[in-house]
Amino acid sequence: MTEVDKDYVMAHLRRSAHALERAASDRALYASICDISARIEKSLRAGGKLLIAGNGGSAADAQHIAGEFLSRFTIDRHPLPAVALTTDTSVLTAIGNDYGFEQVFERQLRGLGRQGDAFIAISTSGRSPNILAALRAAQELKIATIGFTGSQDNPMRGLCDLCLSAPTEETPLIQQIHIVAAHAICGVVERAMFANQA
Repeated sequence: MTEVDKDYVMAHLRRSAHALERAASDRALYASICDISARIEKSLRAGGKLLIAGNGGSAADAQHIAGEFLSRFTIDRHPLPAVALTTDTSVLTAIGNDYGFEQVFERQLRGLGRQGDAFIAISTSGRSPNILAALRAAQELKIATIGFTGSQDNPMRGLCDLCLSAPTEETPLIQQIHIVAAHAICGVVERAMFANQA
């Protein structure tokens, strides 16, 4: 590894640490995590499910979050219903081919979503057309809309009941904060619903 490479790695780690420090002291972010946790818990207690979608790295985050809810986070407990809308290649390619990529999540929400469910839409830019289309569909279906995005103004914010904004505009750092926040949300929900097993 060259000195330039070492400098790059150190700079990246420092930016990551700084972003997480900013997130830890961001009162709005803290409030969002608490509000989102409460909303997801309410949906799950009422028999609803959690639906999650994103593109690229955010698609992987959607799957990661669904896994934490459906399997377990830190407590050995009953599974919680969570579905990542990013995993079924046959569905994604069928919808993409027949209706266009902008509808790959919207169409799934219309088929799988029900009033009372919660939907986490992940977009670091807040401008992904297929995420915006899915949020509009969720609103029509009376599904709680939860956004994960960055600090910049974007059209996604106006489509969300609750929005978690990572305090940075750098995509990799936004994604890091998203997964840390998602872990906190999962932990809060899990502890609230299975306190006797903690």
